[in-house]
Amino acid sequence: MKTLVKVVAAIIENEHGEFLCALRSPQMSTPNMWEFPGGKVEVNEDIYTALKREIDEELDCKIETSKKVFNDTTHEYETVIINLLSIKCKVVEGSPTPREHSKLIWLKRENLDSLKWAPADIPAVLQLINEK
Repeated sequence: MKTLVKVVAAIIENEHGEFLCALRSPQMSTPNMWEFPGGKVEVNEDIYTALKREIDEELDCKIETSKKVFNDTTHEYETVIINLLSIKCKVVEGSPTPREHSKLIWLKRENLDSLKWAPADIPAVLQLINEK
């Protein structure tokens, strides 16, 4: 039986209305696909604390999260089931620097569909594109 893993993702928007997109490195699972950065929620950790910790670890910056989940989706991969909770955020200290990802780029909402996204991130991407 596959394990269900709770994962949080940061939809980080800058002052220009662009969103931070992170390219998964060749060493990561689902390599060379784009995602909103984040990671696993640890035992006894709330999703907002987990997201702030993951962004600090992965991008070396501090974020402020909105207090609600933007998108909640579950995706079944070959070896694991991911429950991905995407949360809108903004950087409040530092500048995102890739520690684990191959590349980071900022894209306008209308250009998000130009990337090859990891399957679990697609529902959040589509919701963002269609948001008014």
